[in-house]
Amino acid sequence: MDTTPLVVLALILAANGAPVLAARLLPASWRPPIDGGLRLADGRPLFGRSKTWAGILAALLASGTLAVLLGIDLQNGLLLGALAMAGDLFSSFVKRRIGLEPHARALGLDQVPEALFPSLGSMPLLGLDWADVLLVTLAFAALELALSRLGYRLGIRRHPY
Repeated sequence: MDTTPLVVLALILAANGAPVLAARLLPASWRPPIDGGLRLADGRPLFGRSKTWAGILAALLASGTLAVLLGIDLQNGLLLGALAMAGDLFSSFVKRRIGLEPHARALGLDQVPEALFPSLGSMPLLGLDWADVLLVTLAFAALELALSRLGYRLGIRRHPY
């Protein structure tokens, strides 16, 4: 099945935006951190308190629902959402290891894995080629920066990045 890069981009954006909305709409008691507060030998959290189970579920719900609405198999939508969240967790893990606090800005690291992981993972399933992966990753990075600022101005996000 060949899917346009625009559809893949929309699914990744939905997956990455859903946790932000969940954080604003759900009480803290409904948002336990994925790492359970675990600290590694370096004394830093595995991911940090902002990476929650509610965020993961919101991402899967958003990407799965949008996939079905766009005529993509539910499984592919869920896979894209899961891989986007894996990219987000990877970024958080690396940021904690290099000593950055949750919500600290790391240009590139905050955007690229969240688009690259799902783009690469969906290549054989959705008919993407390397140019599509590059296009989706670059477009996501640019859009994420702009949408984060907009979300901050609208009071949806707590940080402009």
